[in-house]
Amino acid sequence: MTSVAVVGAQWGDEGKGKIVDWLSHRADVVVRFQGGHNAGHTLVVGDKTYKLSLLPSGVVQGKLSVIGNGVVVDPWALLDEIGRLAAMGVAISPETLVLADNACLILPFHRDLDAAREASAGQGQQIGTTRRGIGPAYEDKVGRRAIRVADLADPEALAWKIGRLLAHHNALRRGLDLPELDAGQLLADLRGLAPLVLPFAQPAWKRLDEARRLGRRILFEGAQGALLDVDHGTYPYVTSSNTVAGQAAAGAGVGPGAVGYVLGLAKAYTTRVGEGPFPTELNDAVGKRIGEAGREFGTVTGRPRRCGWFDAVLVRQTAAISGVDGLALTKLDVLDGLDQLKACVGYRIGDRAVDHLPAGLREQAAVEPVYEYFDGWTDSTRGVRSTKDLPGNAIKYVRRIEELVGRPVAILSTSPERDDVILMRDPFER
Repeated sequence: MTSVAVVGAQWGDEGKGKIVDWLSHRADVVVRFQGGHNAGHTLVVGDKTYKLSLLPSGVVQGKLSVIGNGVVVDPWALLDEIGRLAAMGVAISPETLVLADNACLILPFHRDLDAAREASAGQGQQIGTTRRGIGPAYEDKVGRRAIRVADLADPEALAWKIGRLLAHHNALRRGLDLPELDAGQLLADLRGLAPLVLPFAQPAWKRLDEARRLGRRILFEGAQGALLDVDHGTYPYVTSSNTVAGQAAAGAGVGPGAVGYVLGLAKAYTTRVGEGPFPTELNDAVGKRIGEAGREFGTVTGRPRRCGWFDAVLVRQTAAISGVDGLALTKLDVLDGLDQLKACVGYRIGDRAVDHLPAGLREQAAVEPVYEYFDGWTDSTRGVRSTKDLPGNAIKYVRRIEELVGRPVAILSTSPERDDVILMRDPFER
């Protein structure tokens, strides 16, 4: 038996929710290990559509689900999401959901700071955050002044930590012309919240260690994508956490050996939400058609996603950084009916050939894609569950992606529906 980490190999929105949901019936435990409720996963199960932002996708399957210490948690958003799922018939209890007691909290003033900073940056200087307080919460975490879940159980320590936290934030708020925060009110709010949140709080690392010792299969669920990683992404147009597979261990509280197979998710084309470089972006009728066919709107923000051709250079790069063993290629059906497809196989900056995305901001903006062309297909791939039923040109396209990226396609997704999947290699059976 092994464990599997599912990570995005592009800029997020690759369909991790569906793939994790599909894999979770093979798993015993599903773990979120980074990010916050800025990440959105959409699951389509029969006639129901579940939109998750913070909860691990395994909750829909009734599997033990863990929010790890690497996640920053908005407790109000968590309780709201639990309530929304309960209204849809998904019961969530402390027996099925574990919240790491050492996870840090997102508080309302983190959202205020996030929004104020973006607004004050002005046009052309914004980085496109979701304004949900993720970045400021991570800043407090590394600044060693955050409120953690366990602090809710100790009112005396909580009061001391709030005082230390607000000494920092009230100085920031004065500079941004925001009203100062009242420590007593925040303490009262958190004390009122504690009985609702603390029943889920446990040492997540301990539960995961017990699961490993019992030979349980663990599925590590990433959020966003490797190109939004705070170290390896298109900085500064990135998220505030590490999104690569290496974070699965630290963000869940397990050793690196606990993360077995790394499954990298990529769409059969490329999308991006928000600002930042995008070498293969299509600002034409084809890009619009892909966006409409793929329903490319953010689960969390509702913003339309920018669309472009598949970028093999980027996916090859993120596969190396995350140690990807195999790919899950999603939304192949969105490309049905196109006469011609393209895939980026290299870059040029002026007269110079480049085989990776540079780290420098100006060089990233100057990159021009070098394309390889493919014949499209007219037959539908939507809902296909066997490679023998795929059009020949679709198979050629998938095989060429494997060659360009240097990783095999383990899973091929052909629609948003849970079971419309072609399993080529089972990640749990290496």
